[in-house]
Amino acid sequence: MNLSFDNTQNAFAYKSDKELKKAKTLFSTMGYQWLVGLGTRVTPLIVRGKLPIINTLIRNTIFKQFVGGETLEETKPAAETLGRFNVQVILDYGVEGKEGDANFEQACQQFIKNVHYAATQPNIPYISIKLTGMARFGLLQTLHEAPRLRSGIHDNELEIEEWNRVRERMYRICEVAKEEGIGVMIDAEETWIQDPVDKLAMELMQEFNTEKAVVYNTIQLYRHDRLEFLKLSHRIAKEQGFILGEKLVRGAYMEKERARATEMGYPSPIQPDKESTDRDYDAAVAYCIDNIDDIAVCIGSHNEKSNLLGAHLMHQKGIRHDHPHVHFSQLFGMSDHITFNLAKEGYNVSKYLPFGPMKDVIPYLMRRAQENSSVSGQTGKELYLIKKELERRKYTKA
Repeated sequence: MNLSFDNTQNAFAYKSDKELKKAKTLFSTMGYQWLVGLGTRVTPLIVRGKLPIINTLIRNTIFKQFVGGETLEETKPAAETLGRFNVQVILDYGVEGKEGDANFEQACQQFIKNVHYAATQPNIPYISIKLTGMARFGLLQTLHEAPRLRSGIHDNELEIEEWNRVRERMYRICEVAKEEGIGVMIDAEETWIQDPVDKLAMELMQEFNTEKAVVYNTIQLYRHDRLEFLKLSHRIAKEQGFILGEKLVRGAYMEKERARATEMGYPSPIQPDKESTDRDYDAAVAYCIDNIDDIAVCIGSHNEKSNLLGAHLMHQKGIRHDHPHVHFSQLFGMSDHITFNLAKEGYNVSKYLPFGPMKDVIPYLMRRAQENSSVSGQTGKELYLIKKELERRKYTKA
């Protein structure tokens, strides 16, 4: 197996010297946790205040690094650039946490538009959906906390009607996706609203994943119960005769989850340490590849070892690099050394490419900033690789 993540020439071939230097400055700034903390509190207020100078600064730095644009059409240059290096795209309309049926219907129409657009592009096989973009957070929490729902019984007709509207919108999106040959990846949410998301994802898989994987659920392995949930989901899929689609991630809400558990006095749903998360993540990767006929997996990770494990297991089992049931993915603007070197070796690999009005994608941007500052070594690794490539180019030109 020839795969290595050390080749910075492959990793940054798509970036000019100027773009690399801007990325270097941004990641240098993200190395200061206090500054990121201040920025995550102040930036949403600044954007809502519509201060032109600050908005321009944000647009030209963190927004440009991690987001494809404000509109679907603005993602085209980034997607085309990635496509030239055999990197695919997971298209994500990065709007969440809105309220009201009018907003939810607008989001649904945007997701359907995304599907149609993706079908016209050579390197956009998936779109991503965050259910909180189409369902009221309070509704999801009510459903999660109501055990009676798991037997199909509920005593509140208004909530049944509201949930049915959510389901109907998801069915509409998935019907179009199946017709167009595009996959739909449903993002994970906080633990206290996740049960109805899981239930709906499994329902949609049963309906649409009979011949190929159209619908994917997302499993956050920083939760200590998710490896068993993956195995349970697989058993259900086998019994009911559909292909299980799963995107594996470590998770995005760790600090919020621990704080809520402490405040409300229940056991934390989060793994006791990073080693436990890594162990379960890699076990999930191995489980999916061991069951490649029944499971279509997206290995969504910035961890070099986990990506190498997936590639090694494929090599060991004689699975071709472009097998339709194995896909690797990293966030746009991060871990290019993983993405582009996987692509160079012929693996199915993508960038998760969000887009949307700047004021609406601020929650996403703040999570990226916090993730880079809080994940041990993440910012340092990005900086090291960028500096290494700039030095290489300087030496090559000399």
